[in-house]
Amino acid sequence: MAVETVAPPVSMEPSPPLALRARNDTRDIDFSALDALPKGSMELDPVSIADLLRNAFVYPPHSVYRHAKLVLPGDPSGSKRQDEDPVLHATLASWAASFRQTPSLPGSQALVEHYHQLLCAAVERTTASMQRPWFLQSGGKDSTSMAIATSEVRPDVTCITYLGGREENELASAKWVAHQLGLCHETLVCNPGRAYDRYLACVPQMPLLTADFAMLSYVDLVTEIRANDGDGVIDALGSDVYFGMPARWRHLVIRVLAQRFPLPTVLFKLWGIRHSFHLCYALSILQMSAFERFYPGSRFSDQEVDALVGEPIAAQSRQRLNVFLPAIHAAGSIAERRRLAAAIVEAASFGKGLYTANALQLPLAYPYCDARLAEWLMHDVPDDQLVAPDGTSKVLVRKHIARSFENLPYVKKKGCFRFDVCGLARLRFDCVRQFALDAKTQGFLPGAAAWLDAHRMHLGNKYFASKFYLLAVVLPWLLSRTQPPVLHVTHGLQRERRV
Repeated sequence: MAVETVAPPVSMEPSPPLALRARNDTRDIDFSALDALPKGSMELDPVSIADLLRNAFVYPPHSVYRHAKLVLPGDPSGSKRQDEDPVLHATLASWAASFRQTPSLPGSQALVEHYHQLLCAAVERTTASMQRPWFLQSGGKDSTSMAIATSEVRPDVTCITYLGGREENELASAKWVAHQLGLCHETLVCNPGRAYDRYLACVPQMPLLTADFAMLSYVDLVTEIRANDGDGVIDALGSDVYFGMPARWRHLVIRVLAQRFPLPTVLFKLWGIRHSFHLCYALSILQMSAFERFYPGSRFSDQEVDALVGEPIAAQSRQRLNVFLPAIHAAGSIAERRRLAAAIVEAASFGKGLYTANALQLPLAYPYCDARLAEWLMHDVPDDQLVAPDGTSKVLVRKHIARSFENLPYVKKKGCFRFDVCGLARLRFDCVRQFALDAKTQGFLPGAAAWLDAHRMHLGNKYFASKFYLLAVVLPWLLSRTQPPVLHVTHGLQRERRV
């Protein structure tokens, strides 16, 4: 996903948006084209800010700037779209089952070996410029498969696993896998105060904004890698859109419950509800669309977003989904809809890595986005090797892992990039509240301070703490883009306030 500038033609007509073209090679990222954009709050897109609060990411192809759009990799089906209309519609359609090819292929073992060869080549190509690469080894299926390939072509890599909370169970597996493969392994335990301070330190250098729920974890990890003389990062993100997202019983329930039915906010403060994450989460489903509920995390409702922004804007954010509706309606199952949701989320999720690596000046490799590997996975692998008829996910990846390891506990629960959102709220509430007050004076999110004050006593519930997390990520970035910048930083960083 190298980024290049698409220069607008010289014309008396209004200039088209600045297009940042993302390609498959991520070793040479250049966001300098954004430097040409006028500075100041008027250049920021309020609908994109609503996207961040509603879904934790900006709907592609938009960015947090009004006049900067992100052009995603070319349509794998071979059709071409104009740069002036850089949307995911054709790409999403090409990932649907009707576009897939299922030719007769050699036996299962030969398929696994070919996958291994392509993955090894992808790791080798995308890390060629790195002398001391570090691998973000979450301990899940994708990272275990990539660790196997990495040990063959980059045995000098150091693996690092993030322990974000007590809900996780993949650390032991990740460490055991790394050691069995002869790879160095390190663990970084989540300290939410340290992670947030590291985020604030690099906010001024972050070219764009995302509020991904792994954003602070990512900054914490990459800062740690840089402090230990690492000169590159390997990330196993990017495979879900190829291998599919099987539907579980809870997704059927969500489809029934998600009715976009507005509920009074006071309902969430009732004693029997405000202390229960599961009750709050269930009630929040009623307020959401079934498709947007596929996106991870607890986020602000449309009513809350309008109150935070100070104007009715959530509906405009929701309308950004319309460009994907043809692909969504064409999906024949909940599993296919989840796959499309994964495509949209992953298109945005790359931001946490791209923006962090840019800010900390480290090259970043996404081997699963390697063009040769991606083309083969999308067009040549039979469907039953992606998701089995019984719903088993990532069949080919599981077989690849089984050639080296048996009975790993990686499938029990996802998690090594979870973040202690409740701990963040406990340690940095006053700091974020000051950001909210500063933002209000600058015309950003005038309702943020009031929301924080109203929910301060409820932030031990991760449903509310997740919303606090979104404000904690969004507010300082917005303040850093005011003219002149206003960034009021406390708790461990040098205090700076430029007005």
